[in-house]
Amino acid sequence: MRTSGSQAFLLLLLLLIFLSSLLYYIFLDQTLYLQKYHPAVPQRNISILLWHWPFGHSYRLDGDKCLEMYNIRRCFLTDNISAFSTADVVVFHHQELRGGLSSLPLHLDRPASQHWVWLSMEPPVNNANLTPLTGLFNWTMSYRRDADISIPYGKTMLRGDELSFKAVPNRSCLVSWVVSRYQPHQARAGVYQSLKKYIPIEVYGKWNKKPLSNKKLLPTISKCIFYLSFENSEAKDYISEKLWRNAFQAGAVPVVLGPSRADYEALAPPGSFIHVADFKSTADLAAHLKHVAADRWAYEEYFQWHHTHRIKTYTDWRERLCQICVQFPSLPANRVYQDLESWVNS
Repeated sequence: MRTSGSQAFLLLLLLLIFLSSLLYYIFLDQTLYLQKYHPAVPQRNISILLWHWPFGHSYRLDGDKCLEMYNIRRCFLTDNISAFSTADVVVFHHQELRGGLSSLPLHLDRPASQHWVWLSMEPPVNNANLTPLTGLFNWTMSYRRDADISIPYGKTMLRGDELSFKAVPNRSCLVSWVVSRYQPHQARAGVYQSLKKYIPIEVYGKWNKKPLSNKKLLPTISKCIFYLSFENSEAKDYISEKLWRNAFQAGAVPVVLGPSRADYEALAPPGSFIHVADFKSTADLAAHLKHVAADRWAYEEYFQWHHTHRIKTYTDWRERLCQICVQFPSLPANRVYQDLESWVNS
């Protein structure tokens, strides 16, 4: 039986529809894959101007650093202020503004599409002189999870490989603490002064004239079972290198004092820390530390996360800046902080 012309045309049309649908879903699947596993692909070139380097410590920006170092495409960094008129984003680190070491370019014509970013990795108590910044900034960049551009000191990631990890028992030191800016009125000072009545604590840092170089920091802490990851300020989400570097990278169990347990649980690996607030007194805390140190099973429980998770730290300002491009497509285009001080202190 011969197929009529109309039937052949219908079959061809159905075949074309099938092939078109197939190609569409292949493209869609590939797009979703790229969005999930390669989110650092902006739709267009984005230029980011860093108005001044945080704390005066600069890095090289020649070449395509975001691509070369972090595989983030179409993202270009510069610290050349002459690029102000063409920059998509201008980043201002608050500490230099606060101290008068730098000032905002209010005398220049600001492009209507340009976004200004307020950057600070400090807790609220260290972010003064915010009132003059009213109505100037579009985005916040901070360790806080609710910042427009969230850049924590570190983050927890699922492991993608098998790891045979063993905790190191029989360390020669029970507890250590590295502190340079000790102030008696801080909560951490009170906890330390009380805790040392019950257990020995080896203290290092400028405060007691026993500073540690970067080379000696982690090896010294690694000799101890516990490390006091005490923040100088108890603020929402403020979990600094005292946890991510000093404790985790040294392989010590962190005893934390800072934000709430919920904040630590949201950011740190599961079952990886001991929170001061979980104990009625420093005597109870000291008793728990002694118990864990004497019980190998209890001690190794704090290292089980190594089998399923790993940590990543952020230390290079270039990586932090490149993250702006990663998050750029989802950032609010028309936001202006009319009361930046309220947000910082919230």
